[in-house]
Amino acid sequence: MDYDRLSMDFLRALRGRRSQVAWSRRLGYRSNVAYAWEHGRRCPTAAEAFRASARNGVDVREAWGRFFANVPPEWLERLDPTTAKGVAMLLQEVRANTSISELAKRTGLSRYAISRWLTGKTEPRLHDFFRLFEAASTRLLDLLSELVPMKSLPSVREVWRRIEARRNGAASHPWTQAILRVLEIEDYLGLPAHEPGWIARRLGIDAEEETRCVEFLKETGQIEWNGTHFGGRTLAVDVRGRPLVSRALKAHWTKEGAARIEEGAPGQFSYLCFSVSRTDMEWIREHHLRYFNTLRGIISESEPTEVVCVANIQLFALESDV
Repeated sequence: MDYDRLSMDFLRALRGRRSQVAWSRRLGYRSNVAYAWEHGRRCPTAAEAFRASARNGVDVREAWGRFFANVPPEWLERLDPTTAKGVAMLLQEVRANTSISELAKRTGLSRYAISRWLTGKTEPRLHDFFRLFEAASTRLLDLLSELVPMKSLPSVREVWRRIEARRNGAASHPWTQAILRVLEIEDYLGLPAHEPGWIARRLGIDAEEETRCVEFLKETGQIEWNGTHFGGRTLAVDVRGRPLVSRALKAHWTKEGAARIEEGAPGQFSYLCFSVSRTDMEWIREHHLRYFNTLRGIISESEPTEVVCVANIQLFALESDV
């Protein structure tokens, strides 16, 4: 992603149909700062850009809340998101447990600069903020979509179209997730060439379902043909900002697990129905999340890739007020 170009696109989108001079004056500048921003001669800080968003009529706090799937972090209520402190807290939030060293490796930025930005001691320029935010969250375009129409950002318009197509299609083609994983396993890679129906037999689905999913993956750029086999181009479809799609996918794999239980298929199917204190329920929830994160770490480092699995992990209170 060209972050310099994207920052210029974003600043141009904020101006809209106003003249550069009129927009510069509206922002409180005497010089034609809009011209300098949009031609890469100057670059505002991220906080300045968010203040410009506010001047454009955007409720930045509300936009960030939508980015967090309408469950905003508590600090967003007490901090102004158009300030250096607000920007620093946003970066801290999406960074989570990622180390500064890892962020520096992903971005090519210095650890010293990143450290000062995360603490609010200095402010990142907009293009550096974009680079760091994407490295920390992989969801920069989701954030921008809450601030400007994505069609107004030509440098990422096609990327966004494909992201949205993947997300919108994920709920109607849930088996694509499993098919992408099959394309990674040694048995598939060991075939002389791709065999239509082989994936369906491996997963226990209809050949028609395999065909539909493969066509969708090709149309949305998630797989490519190397002459003999299909190869995946994306690790996962990020649906954190699409709760309806996320729920549909979780429901699909829950139903698939239930069907296999009823069939007596092999697998680890366990449950506990229990009563505990509210304090212990929170403790169990924390450990539940730790287990899930540990599982993801094992998966990311596992070699060789030989079998496609589903870990369907659930924890919920049966009482409606918990």
